[in-house]
Formats: sequence, structure tokens, C-alpha cells
Amino acid sequence: MAEQSKKWVHMVTAQTPTNIAVIKYWGKRDENLILAVNDSISVTLDPAHLCTTTTVAVSPSFEQDRMWLNGKEISLAGGRYQNCLREIRARACDVEDEKKGIKITKNDWQNLHVHVASYNNFPTAAGLASSAAGFACLVFSLAKLMNVQEDNGRLSAIARQGSGSACRSLYGGFVKWVMGKEENGSDSIAVPLVDEKHWDELVIIIAVVSSRQKETSSTSGMRETVETSALIEHRAKEVVPKRIIQMEEAIQNRDFPTFAQLTCADSNQFHAVCMDTSPPIFYMNDTSHRVIGCVEKWNRSEGTPQVAYTFDAGPNAVMIARNRKAATLMLQRLLFHFPPNSDTDLNSYVIGDKSIVKDAGIQDIKDVEALPPPPEIKDKVPAQKYKGEISYFICTRPGRGPVSLTDESQALLNPETGLPK
Repeated sequence: MAEQSKKWVHMVTAQTPTNIAVIKYWGKRDENLILAVNDSISVTLDPAHLCTTTTVAVSPSFEQDRMWLNGKEISLAGGRYQNCLREIRARACDVEDEKKGIKITKNDWQNLHVHVASYNNFPTAAGLASSAAGFACLVFSLAKLMNVQEDNGRLSAIARQGSGSACRSLYGGFVKWVMGKEENGSDSIAVPLVDEKHWDELVIIIAVVSSRQKETSSTSGMRETVETSALIEHRAKEVVPKRIIQMEEAIQNRDFPTFAQLTCADSNQFHAVCMDTSPPIFYMNDTSHRVIGCVEKWNRSEGTPQVAYTFDAGPNAVMIARNRKAATLMLQRLLFHFPPNSDTDLNSYVIGDKSIVKDAGIQDIKDVEALPPPPEIKDKVPAQKYKGEISYFICTRPGRGPVSLTDESQALLNPETGLPK
């Protein structure tokens, strides 16, 4: 390789979905290896609506490892990036591209530098699991670039060292992160439970309450919880193991009432643990609480759950509807209570799968203003509206795991220079 021209650039682009936990991961038993105090289960979201796209490139002309996130150069010096890079480099194999005259031996990888460009099509660090999709995509794309011969389960153990939840983004559908028992974390991996086709009638609506970065990062929040909360040990040892078994069964059987009850209860307990931390951590805000009220009222009036809600470490509400009809009725309720500001274009207020808005009979802002109060609101109470409290809604569904993109036009780095386009 050393004698070859320094001109060549070898590149790979991949796309990885984000995921939302329905049984939450909160608290580590090992900070460095990112080993959790409990198992967790998540649903992978359709990458058409929420994903990270990452291009990784290698060239003998690169002088150092460099990374650009959403167009801005960021440092790769952090331990989490270094862990992922080190683990993947250690597993690199020979790579040959006869057409381009590229030949990289296994040993060359230790002396070659990489360029990484990553783009999230949704807000970063606002409680929508952007770090999960980001680290999963970094590991998946580097593994393809370096011809790593390991399955996604083994790769998930590497992605976990970047961000705990990232291990669950290496599969589609419903995924379980097994906390593992080994001290070196070798058995702390993600396993697929069912693929995205197993329960494809589910529809997911995300209310983006705020796309700002959160005040308490998940990393420091978890550390403070483990150090100060009396509830966390009870949750990890007594509550979650039973819920994991019940949740796996509910998913296998497509039992929505049980699924909804567990999802809502686990989200509420996670936020209770955050409040039990000293000083208390508040990820949800008044708007988050109003969304819960709206879902709870409707579920109770129907006599059986139509929608489950769950909140990660942020104020954004993720609602999982049992089917398309329930999603349509939920969206009508949400738009009634949380109409956009008058100058907002409906097209940018509900994004993702826009067909659900059409099903709800809404074509423009006038249709939103004409929505009647939901029947479960008692006549005596004037219906409250909270205009402008929600930035926008994303309609999506369970989705597939990571994929390589072969279309060069989707690459984020220039194939000639290896720098951002």
C-alpha cells in the first residue's frame, strides 16, 4: 500500500435508524464500558423519517482522524469515539478494490486515518436518541469500510461503548439490550426480538415539544441517579426484570393493552426515578404533562388503550397507536389541543408520513381550527388549547435496521478529496 499513489479515497455510506425504549435503560454498572443496571427493550423507528446518515472514508493522504456532525467539525478525542475506533480497527480485515487500484492489508489500518461525516435528519441531543443512531451508524459504516467480519450482535457491543442505546439501533423492529453479567461487557449486546413486519399496524406519533439541547445530559443524569436515588435499585432489581418478561410476551402476541400499560408505566417510573435523584432532574415539562393527560383521558373513555406514550430524557412525547385509525383519532385530538401558531405552514407542522393527516380530514390550518372538542371532554369544562406549545409532529412507524447506501450521490464526503461536500 505504501508505494501506491496517495490520491485514492475509499468510502462507505450507511444509514441507521434511531430507537425509542419502551422499557427504559437508566443507570450504568460500568461507566467506561457502558454496562447497564437493567435490560431494556426498544422499537426501531422508520429511517425514512428518523435516521442518521454517515459517510466514512480512508485515504493515505489523510493526516488525522476527523469528523463532521451536521456540517460542523467536532473533536474525535473523546473516550467514546476512541473506544469505537479502536475496537473496529482491531477487527479490520484486508480490503481490495481492483478498479481503483486500492489494496489495504489488515495491518495497514493501524496507520491509516479516517474521515467521518454524519447527518441527523432530526434534532440532535433533544431527547430523540440522536446519539443512539449516530454511534450505531459510525460503528456500522466503519465495520463495512474496514471489512470487519462480525455480525450485528457483536457490532452492537462496540456501538454500546459509544452510547448505550446505540446497541439497539443495529436491528429493526423490537430489540432487547441484554445487560449481561460479564465484567468485560462481552455479553452485554443487543438481540432482535421481532422484525418490523411482525407488528406493522402500529403507528408512532412524536410530539417535538422542544428541539433544544437538554439541560441535564443523559450521561450525567444517570450517574447522579445511581449515586443518590433510593428508587433506582428497586427498579433495576425488582421491577424491570418482571416487566421485560411481560413486554416480550406482549410484543410476541401483539397484545396492545398489555403493551400500552407497560410502556406508560415504565416511562412514568423512569421519570419518577429522575425526580428521586438529588438534585431532582426534570426532563418533562408542562406540555409533556398535558400530552399525557390528553392520552390518558381518551384511553379511559374508550375502556381499552388506544395509544401508549413514552418519554426519553427530554420533553418530547412518543405516542404509539394500536393501528392507523387510532393514530388518526389521536392526531385530531393533538391538533385540537395543540394547534400551530397562525403563521405556521401545516406541511412543516406534521412531517414524516403525511397520509395520516389526510386520513384525519385535515388539509390546511382552517381544518385544524374547525376541529370539534374530543367527546371525552366534559361539556362543563371549556376545552383548553395550547397554541404553539408543540414545535411539530412526526408521524412514523416501526422500521428496519441499518443499511449501506450504494448511491454515491447520497455520500456526505467528496469522493476525490474525502472532505465534506
